[in-house]
Amino acid sequence: MESKSFTEKQATKKNPSLLLLHGFPTSSLMFKNLMTVLSDRYHLIAPDYPGFGFSDFPLMKDFDYSFDNIASCMNAFTKAIRLQSFTIYLHDYGCPIGLRICLQHPEKIEKIIVQNGNAYQEGLGPQWNEVKDYWKNPTPEKKKKVAAFLSKEGTKEQYFAGLPKKLHQNVSPESWIIDWQRMSRPRNIAMQFKLNCTYQTNIKMFPAFQDYFRKHQPKALVIWGKYDVFFDVAEAHCYKKDLPKAEVHILEGGHMALETNFEEVVQLIERFMSNN
Repeated sequence: MESKSFTEKQATKKNPSLLLLHGFPTSSLMFKNLMTVLSDRYHLIAPDYPGFGFSDFPLMKDFDYSFDNIASCMNAFTKAIRLQSFTIYLHDYGCPIGLRICLQHPEKIEKIIVQNGNAYQEGLGPQWNEVKDYWKNPTPEKKKKVAAFLSKEGTKEQYFAGLPKKLHQNVSPESWIIDWQRMSRPRNIAMQFKLNCTYQTNIKMFPAFQDYFRKHQPKALVIWGKYDVFFDVAEAHCYKKDLPKAEVHILEGGHMALETNFEEVVQLIERFMSNN
């Protein structure tokens, strides 16, 4: 297993464990404030994926940057730190990565928290058409257009796209800047594009993810910023098709709900975690 950086906070190992899986383009940094607020009650673990944040960044010839392989790496990580039973927080890229862990070890999963995480076709609205077209018929011209998100402005857009101006003040200015600083390291843009192209493997696994929900019925909290332009808000309610007891909350926020709606998210998590 590649070595990686992770943040761990706990009052005692007897506290319930939460595995926090970050999305694109960020790292465990996205959970910094959440971990500060919850660390007196929960055992919190937030790893950085290989090539993200402050983890090792092996060459692409030495490490397969795919969602399957990163999920395997995270699964091995949980075993290495002897994490036997936990709630899993699924955001953006962290959703298909974490759900692969759920498939492999359903007995370890106590609850799931989904925050703007994709597991249904309904989340892939028309904004995905160009990407899907590139996957089917890749050309240099299409690549240039599709890869535009791998830029300084594209990184910033992950936080601000679709947000009403009144919510811009809620977004910490250093968050996207640090993300871009880490992502703009030599070779990282090429790696990020390769990884993003493997997103189609996640879509193929949607039926397996949904079957996991139906079969194991984990207690679930679904949190969605309604202004998310990457994953359509229509998906949030899809979870109830397979998890009828899931709590679904649509917030006045965006893709990065921990930025735009931090206090609301904390309250929802606290209430969800306290309910047996």
